[in-house]
Amino acid sequence: MAQRWIWILWPGFVLAIPAVGIAFTLLDPEELHALGAPLAMSRLGAYSLGFLFFWALGAACSALTCLLQRSPFEVNRCPLPAAGRPEGCPKREELGCG
Repeated sequence: MAQRWIWILWPGFVLAIPAVGIAFTLLDPEELHALGAPLAMSRLGAYSLGFLFFWALGAACSALTCLLQRSPFEVNRCPLPAAGRPEGCPKREELGCG
């Protein structure tokens, strides 16, 4: 499980570095406005917030990739033990069967 977190967070981190560099090369944080008013934030705060935004965006993309690459066995596996599955489940152990 820890390995999956690394698969998700590390590519997002690596993506955020050039994304912040490109975004703030084109935009000056001092000139950004929200709802017509200038942002009440320092440049460092804007850089930090932008980095966290791009990191979250990259992590979301990586998480979606991890979700979609799962095998059918992982997707269809039931976390309940065979005896604890609801009635009607084809993989439930019936009393006297098995």
